[in-house]
Amino acid sequence: MCGLTGLWQHTAAPEATLRTRVERMAATLTHRGPDDSDTWVDASVGLAFGFRRLAIIDLSPTGRQPMVSADGRYVGVFNGEIYNHVELRKELGGLGRPFRGSSDTEVILEACAEWGIEAALGKFVGMFAIALWDRRERELTLSRDRLGKKPLYYTSVGRTFLFGSELKALRAYPGFCSEVDRGALALYLQFSCVPSPYSIHVGVRKLPPGHLAVVRSDREPELRCYWDASRVIQGALSNRFSISDAEAVEGLDSLLKTATRQRMIADVPLGAFLSGGVDSSTVVALMQTQSTHPVKTFSIGNHDQAYNEAEAAKTVAKHLGTDHTELYVTPSEVLKVIPDLPDVYDEPFADSSQIPTLLVSRLARRQVTVALSGDGGDELFGGYTRYAWAEQIWRKTRFIPARVRRLAAGSIERISPQRWDSLYETLESTLPVRWRQALPGDKLHKLASLLVLDGPDAIYQRLISSWSHPAETVLGDRQPQTPPMSATTGLDISNFTERMMFSDLVSYLANDILVKVDRASMAVSLEVRAPLLDHRVVEWAWRLPLALKRRVGQSKWVLRQVLYRYVPQELVERPKTGFAIPIDAWLRGPLRAWAEELLDERRLCQDGFFRPEPIRHAWQQHLTGHYNNQTRVWPVLMFQAWKHRWLSP
Repeated sequence: MCGLTGLWQHTAAPEATLRTRVERMAATLTHRGPDDSDTWVDASVGLAFGFRRLAIIDLSPTGRQPMVSADGRYVGVFNGEIYNHVELRKELGGLGRPFRGSSDTEVILEACAEWGIEAALGKFVGMFAIALWDRRERELTLSRDRLGKKPLYYTSVGRTFLFGSELKALRAYPGFCSEVDRGALALYLQFSCVPSPYSIHVGVRKLPPGHLAVVRSDREPELRCYWDASRVIQGALSNRFSISDAEAVEGLDSLLKTATRQRMIADVPLGAFLSGGVDSSTVVALMQTQSTHPVKTFSIGNHDQAYNEAEAAKTVAKHLGTDHTELYVTPSEVLKVIPDLPDVYDEPFADSSQIPTLLVSRLARRQVTVALSGDGGDELFGGYTRYAWAEQIWRKTRFIPARVRRLAAGSIERISPQRWDSLYETLESTLPVRWRQALPGDKLHKLASLLVLDGPDAIYQRLISSWSHPAETVLGDRQPQTPPMSATTGLDISNFTERMMFSDLVSYLANDILVKVDRASMAVSLEVRAPLLDHRVVEWAWRLPLALKRRVGQSKWVLRQVLYRYVPQELVERPKTGFAIPIDAWLRGPLRAWAEELLDERRLCQDGFFRPEPIRHAWQQHLTGHYNNQTRVWPVLMFQAWKHRWLSP
């Protein structure tokens, strides 16, 4: 896991100038690679690569980058891991390709030399962002892994083409334009992240997952898709498995064991994040069954029991026999972390679980350099509550007149979330376990906002939106029309739940979850690997009938059955809370002064990005406690903090 960057001026340039500039760009990525650094320059074409290394595989000098292929044709820099590099090495060795060391970087170069870049990408199992210079064809090729685990930005400044793992590398180049893209800002305000291929800056793009970009002299990058999620999943849906429950459980268990085992290969200490939920518990269980010593596990706790998963994690860890470490988060810890967020995330990002993710990454990094996570289980196996909500709400309310639905919504909203919570507490002990809910007041208010909508797609869109109509708040908005549901356009997915799952896989997962984990972990030089997001697991899971994922009101059915082979059911069965902290309450308390300063009406007017009226209205509603407007307020706060860090004179 590393940081890469580079520049191509398209014409000859002094070597010293190129090296100085790319070294300055690479220095901004030291957190992604604290172990080593190097550059490679071809002054005759004005090209320079910069690299920061976090040594994981082959810690010797033979693993250093930038690296040149044995035949001298390709020069490359690479961020990520190729988990099947040992098998590919054997195959390439049989074809006569020579190897000097044992790194996966060398396998990438020799694979591209043997099979060509696009064919080689199709053989890689892993997470990666790669930049390759073809000396013979004079072409620069950038590529990114299938699901978008590793980031890659690019832009041009004048005639110079720039690329890097993070925006801060591009900002280090003289003349970089930091103008805010108002359309991207509107998308950010709606989805709490800036979706690919946009970035917060005008003219800067993210390479989409599963794509490569070929850059030739003085031409726009030519984008090609080498792994098309829509085509792959359409193929899977037209070739469904016809298997028994037992066969499905056995098949998934075997597949996940292999994916987990491959991600346990490292020449440095390794551990795992453990929340006590289904996904992370499954990964840790499969790690422990394939380890000769207790796996090191890490979790974050919270003194607010509505958000606390640490007790469940501790129980699972004890059952599996892991070496477990936990940290309970306090408001003071959050206050210390908040000033770091603009640097960590580099562009506005407002999934509030970014804070516990950063804290658990810091906790893990004290003992390990690599950690496995359970990311991907919700998208693949139907775990999000919204999958049940969106379809059920529309099915049960569509025949009710809109006027009646609006009246019902108004009645719910007249009672504050806190009051609903109090009423629920008096009844909770009488309810069956499967009916119990975390944060019932918030969920009832969310239900009220959905009752007024006409159609399941509109309900889903509202569920994933922080601000449903950002154009009413962002000044000068020219929002690109790329709502997540547009990802399913032209895709024949008749089942609405599966349409939501696909949209989340290619949008929410890639733009939110994976960004959150990559930036938080790499900020502390920690590599995070996700076995559930092995592309072979993704393709296999989509061939399963939906009934094997959601059954009798239970999500992730087949994944749960795998977990129950290793962990008793009663240890993991509880209401889903997500990886969160009580930001809503803290904004009314210990974080209030910080928030008030950023949301000051005069400051908002002076900055010129937002209309202050809707923001101040949402903030005042939140402070009274009648509405939990955390999901609306937090994105504004994170943008304001980001702007102060990166745009202030």
